[in-house]
Amino acid sequence: MPPALCGGTFGTDRPGIGAEGGERMRETDGHPSGARPLDRWLPAHMAAALDRLNDAGFAAFVVGGCVRDALRGVVPHDWDLATSALPSQVKELFAGVRVLDTGIRHGTLTVLLPEGPFEVTTFRSEGPYLDNRRPASVGFVASVEEDLARRDFTVNALAFSPRTGLVDPFGGQADLEARLLRSVGDPAGRLREDALRIMRALRLASVLGFSLDGRLAEALHANRALLARIAPERVGTELVRMLPGAQVLPVLLAYPDVLAVPVPEVASAVGHAQRSVYHRYDIWEHTAHAVAAAAPSALVRLALLMHDLGKPETFTVDADGHGHFYGHDRRGEEIARARLGALRFGNDVTETVAELVRDHQRHLAPENMLRWLNRLGEKRLRLLIEVKRGDIAAHAEDVAARGLADLRLSEEALDAALAQQACFSLRDLAVSGHDLMALGIPQGPLLGETLARLLDAVIDGELPNTRESLLAAVRPPVSAAAKAILT
Repeated sequence: MPPALCGGTFGTDRPGIGAEGGERMRETDGHPSGARPLDRWLPAHMAAALDRLNDAGFAAFVVGGCVRDALRGVVPHDWDLATSALPSQVKELFAGVRVLDTGIRHGTLTVLLPEGPFEVTTFRSEGPYLDNRRPASVGFVASVEEDLARRDFTVNALAFSPRTGLVDPFGGQADLEARLLRSVGDPAGRLREDALRIMRALRLASVLGFSLDGRLAEALHANRALLARIAPERVGTELVRMLPGAQVLPVLLAYPDVLAVPVPEVASAVGHAQRSVYHRYDIWEHTAHAVAAAAPSALVRLALLMHDLGKPETFTVDADGHGHFYGHDRRGEEIARARLGALRFGNDVTETVAELVRDHQRHLAPENMLRWLNRLGEKRLRLLIEVKRGDIAAHAEDVAARGLADLRLSEEALDAALAQQACFSLRDLAVSGHDLMALGIPQGPLLGETLARLLDAVIDGELPNTRESLLAAVRPPVSAAAKAILT
């Protein structure tokens, strides 16, 4: 299933975006510091692995995304190695460490070093793709150039070794400088080989801020239906890696037809006028701008992607010609559950996103902040605030200005309540069930109801959250005032 959306790249702090969003290197004239930026930033254990293969007479290079990221001035998270050595020869050379047959059918091994694991793959070519995802066969080849020819995009068809330098047979470095995503060979053919490349192209465009080559863009539109043949969890993973990208807006606006394959309701949102003074965009444009305006959290942006998908089905026009979408939040909740379930997200992610969609229109009045904390808890409430922030920002400008100002007041009330350690849950209550049982209240429904009423009284400011006051409210004889509170 797609990775869990919590913490790291998937919580409210999801600015990190996997290998594409790594730590920036110090740069000089657009390159990492130093005259030879790639080997300067090559980890020592990877340089040693290359030397071990080279000294044994084999060609060996770091390849793919790690080279791309190093050329961009971003420290790669993972380093992959390609070599002319066969898997059996790689095992012999690394006999002193643990080596896993992670993809032995395709010539891939994983070498486990104390400094971290890395994959080693024998130079290979690939046979026909029969399922739009994996080659039916692979064959080993002698040169790195032949190996790079099978790759998806020119910016990934790069190899480097300190002894040879950069190998770039398809102009990937120039495309990096031009911020252009271009396929290796025929774009349509590359996408038909592995249709997941359709979503990968959108993710790279969003995260790296690249434009798609015209032929590649055309091929994405023409071959989008092939996504239906890809395992849904793989599509879901690419989707949540795409959404936090800094350039997600142009991707969403240009490729709604592609996104409508995994999320069909997107299609009816495109071009659907809202006919409302509160909105400056149609439904899909509003959605795209809301996603882009929100914090780069996959949970928040996934909720915003879904938040108005219930609008087309609930659209009505009143006698004055104004559009309304009564119940679109509830319909959106249903759509979110259905689509995230189909993409094989876990129950926790599906429930969180669906509930954020359901609640995105709720007014978070500052005076009711303890009630919202009681209902949602701090983590979920802060997620809802971020969803509302993105949604409000994509309304008409005057509406957005007022709404964002109101939301700031709500957030300040939340921060103040937490700073004051205000009571908003049973665990914060100054008495427990044991205290009430000691007064003679039996264990069972009455005990739970009494605790809940005491909590309500504290939240509403009718009782102070002190042990003495709370016990006095339930200790016989109960005063008339306490009876009024507790009944």
